Amino acid sequence: REPRSLPFRSLSRSELAHSAALVPPMPKEIKVKRRGGDGGGAAGGGAAASSSAPYHRHVGVQLQHSLGQHLLKNPLVTAAMIEKASIKSTDVVLEIGPGTGNLTLKLLEAAKKVVAVEHDGRMVVELQKRLHGTAEGRRLQLIHADVMKVELPFFNLCVANIPYQISSPLVFKLLAHPQRFRCALLMVQREFAQRLCAKPGDELYCRLSVNTQLLAKVDHLMKVSKNSFRPPPKVDSSVVRIEPRNPPPPVDFVEWDGLVRLCFNRKNKTLGAVFRQKPLLQLLADNLKTHRALVGAMAGGMAGGGGEGSSGGDGGAAPMETGGGGGGGLLAEVGELVEQVLEETGFAEERTAKLDQDDFLRLLAAFNAVRARPRSAQIATGCQSRVPEMTRLAAFQHCGGERVWRRSGPQQRVRGRRHLASATSPLAL
Repeated sequence: REPRSLPFRSLSRSELAHSAALVPPMPKEIKVKRRGGDGGGAAGGGAAASSSAPYHRHVGVQLQHSLGQHLLKNPLVTAAMIEKASIKSTDVVLEIGPGTGNLTLKLLEAAKKVVAVEHDGRMVVELQKRLHGTAEGRRLQLIHADVMKVELPFFNLCVANIPYQISSPLVFKLLAHPQRFRCALLMVQREFAQRLCAKPGDELYCRLSVNTQLLAKVDHLMKVSKNSFRPPPKVDSSVVRIEPRNPPPPVDFVEWDGLVRLCFNRKNKTLGAVFRQKPLLQLLADNLKTHRALVGAMAGGMAGGGGEGSSGGDGGAAPMETGGGGGGGLLAEVGELVEQVLEETGFAEERTAKLDQDDFLRLLAAFNAVRARPRSAQIATGCQSRVPEMTRLAAFQHCGGERVWRRSGPQQRVRGRRHLASATSPLAL
């Protein structure tokens, strides 16, 4: 049957007020304040995160700003990186910081094997859950370690969205890998990418540009907006391709880096003004004195190994001199040698910001070729013809001296001694 319609009657004000009093009031919304330190600490879970850091969650994991965790969420950027990497079906791909595996899954579809290095244990668990029981999971080698402290296995290609705070040391760690790889596609900060690709005369041309372009060819591939990440970082990003030079240049990188470090202290000044500064000349004089002591010890050991026939005459080593009987004499000697190098190369009026790779090679070769030791202090039996004479300024400057050792602690002191010992080998140019 059709329902019987009820007659409509308007309610009076008293009836409306009475019905409103019978309805219970809505509960007030309670806002819970979240602290930045809740939910985990920094690397390893030791220290709490900063209280000013925003709270972000993705698949149940709080992202730590201290670890540089910005997950790439734009599938178009991921597909573009896979396409530009030109991955072969026989490649072993290295990924640094896989996170929750958005890029890892695409790499597993194209490569034979993926080696992923993750520092955060929570991300390791999430990635294992995501690939558990799948065919792709069998081709994934997951390493739970700090990439800067672990020895990297063999790989043909590196594709990664790396933490921005380790960009520079990670690039040089990859370039120093003993097994040569084809190339590396890295997501880095926009300004860092511009420094990597900068040319002589550019505003961002710096020591990083010179050192990287000596060891590899660097290309800027594409720009990536900060909105492509979760949570979005404060700066935009870029993807760069780094192709190591094969074979590597026959240059002692320790010496090279020290010379470039000296030149870029004042990159807009002329080299004459840079190398004529008294603190720099004093540093070179100290380095030269230490170098002569090391070479003298080597020559003494070589001459002493010949038995009695090696002592005296042409077979004995002459006593080492420190250059004029005092620090002032050695300082003046170094000043003359620097003037000689600047005159031979013609770089006295050139500025560091305008020099290219060939110019720095000429300058380094000139410093190693100049004859710095007095003739009365020649070392016997071939050492004087094989060991470069000038300071080894780069090697000693790289290990930094006692000031850097005190600032960096015991580990840097041990590493500096190792570099110091290797500085006695002749430079191959």
